[in-house]
Amino acid sequence: MKNQNNRIKSEQYFHTLPDNLNCAQAILKGFQKEFNITDREIEDYRAFGGGRVQDGICGALFSAERLLREGGKPGITDEFNALTGEIHCKEIKALQFPCVDCVRIADRLVEKKIK
Repeated sequence: MKNQNNRIKSEQYFHTLPDNLNCAQAILKGFQKEFNITDREIEDYRAFGGGRVQDGICGALFSAERLLREGGKPGITDEFNALTGEIHCKEIKALQFPCVDCVRIADRLVEKKIK
């Protein structure tokens, strides 16, 4: 699924072959061109999926915040929390909120901030 800028949305990279990217990686891959992210950086974020970010923060949110911070843009934590009900992976999963939806929301929020 491409948006009007011909960018493939992050959710299309989440847990799909051949790369099987986690939530943190999928966000980076979705914005790879816009933020000049290397494939190596994306691979390095394999360690941040599945609730393994410091304090258990959602990996999609973690990557989105990194991109926005490095781009000098305001963060999305409050908006993400309002839409998902939580910012911590374990608690998001307890709410039965699908990880792919977290990726979709983080992608949409980053896209809005960089327009």
